[in-house]
Amino acid sequence: MLAHAVRSYLSTRRAVGFALKEVGHHLRSFAAYSDARGQRYLNAQTAIEWAGQVPSVHQRARRSADVARFARYLQAEDERHEMPPAAFGRERRPRRPPYILSDEQICRLIELAAQSGYRTLRRQTYSTLFALLSCTGLRVSEAIRLRHHDITPDGLVIRATKFQKSRLVPLHDTARAGLDRYLQQRRPYAPFDDHVFVSLRRKPLLITDVETAFQTVATKLGLPTGRGRRHPTPHSLRHAFAVRALQNCPDGRDRITKHMLMLATYLGHSDASLTYWYLEAVPELMRSIAERCEAHLAGGAS
Repeated sequence: MLAHAVRSYLSTRRAVGFALKEVGHHLRSFAAYSDARGQRYLNAQTAIEWAGQVPSVHQRARRSADVARFARYLQAEDERHEMPPAAFGRERRPRRPPYILSDEQICRLIELAAQSGYRTLRRQTYSTLFALLSCTGLRVSEAIRLRHHDITPDGLVIRATKFQKSRLVPLHDTARAGLDRYLQQRRPYAPFDDHVFVSLRRKPLLITDVETAFQTVATKLGLPTGRGRRHPTPHSLRHAFAVRALQNCPDGRDRITKHMLMLATYLGHSDASLTYWYLEAVPELMRSIAERCEAHLAGGAS
């Protein structure tokens, strides 16, 4: 039956750094569905039927793709396992263009966070967090997992993120000073928890906490909110950092290549294409690329 093969597959992939939480849930569900039908080998039609049980076409495509990768693994040992077709289309949706906040908007967001709500640690928590996200490009999940020992003389140690990789993020002196000021206020508030950022519950922040606080100040600033339209989120602070870094990219092919590689490493991207995506997603960067192309062609023609 397939349940044992699923355990072996997940164990193999997790050993090389994949978390596979959702994938594991999908494959165990598929194995149970297949085993209930007495099928010893992976059957393509059964896979399509199982993937089609959810209402969303995108989720069907995701489930089908998970089974297809599993089938590829099984076929290496036994060709009697069938490869399910991509019956529900592409697994990944096209990435939406990021909402890029201006420097002025970021400053106002931080100021409003420092004034939002009651006069409690909450004000310092979110103003410091938003400032840190803006000047380091951290993911929200990385920032809220920071602990006191992750702040070192060399910068922030971001531990075991995607693919279990860790990285060091340097801190500017002003950022370090701001973080130190916050910690002086925060330590007496929750002395038995070593997370850098804590909520009024004296527990580590949740992503939903951060999203709610961000939307509150974004609304006060008059930025677009709500589903169905492009709007800023806490992740927009990371996007803004990446765009600023690309706008400051030096001229010269070799220098640009090194700059992109360093930025991809700094941001913790598992694939450099995730960094290059900003070039095509931001009109200002595309305009700059077009202008440089035209200048190069004009120079070559002369």
